[in-house]
Amino acid sequence: MTVIVLSGPIGAGKSSLTKILAKYLGTKPFYESVDNNPVLPLFYADPQKYAFLLQVFFLNTRFRSIKDALTDDNNVLDRSIYEDALFFQMNADIGRATTEEVDTYYELLNNMMGQLEHMPKKNPDLLVHINVSYDTMIKRIQKRGRPYEQLSYDATLEDYYKRLLRYYEPWYEKYDYSPKMEINGDELDFVSNDHDLQLVLDQIVAKLKDLGKLPTSWDKPTNIKISQ
Repeated sequence: MTVIVLSGPIGAGKSSLTKILAKYLGTKPFYESVDNNPVLPLFYADPQKYAFLLQVFFLNTRFRSIKDALTDDNNVLDRSIYEDALFFQMNADIGRATTEEVDTYYELLNNMMGQLEHMPKKNPDLLVHINVSYDTMIKRIQKRGRPYEQLSYDATLEDYYKRLLRYYEPWYEKYDYSPKMEINGDELDFVSNDHDLQLVLDQIVAKLKDLGKLPTSWDKPTNIKISQ
């Protein structure tokens, strides 16, 4: 069976694709802790104070999710521990973490990654990265409506979001924990368009077939809709 991890910036559509992809493949979805995250609103209100706490919260939940995923060996994760350092390093680079916090974070991350070496399955089978432009990112952030993510909440978020997008290209190039593929989230509006969604699902299935990771018993579902 297959472990798939998704990646992409805020608003890329990871949760939407995770939900449908898991149903399409008959696997289990693992979702990011966002709506039930008590630290996230605090971070947006005072990022200087809460950047480290937020990242430790996310790191802990992502570690738990990837351990469960690599044990179950049949699932889709909408963000994973492999992407975690990207966010923390960006916040550290703009002065939102002390030297001691940076050292503590990376020591904790390295310890966790070392533990994953002893899991029944050591790595995912495929990374699906959703690449979107700033305009698409903002449209989807506006559509889902979390107040603290909106540009109207804090004018500095524009720089934060644009900076985040710049960090993704080198991160994706360096990612080597598994085979990887990229989805063009600007050209393929899988969040709102059923036709585009099917094209994305077809791309992922084709990649899994090339990797020999699609079960021979899998039957392609019909009439997959965004509303499902």
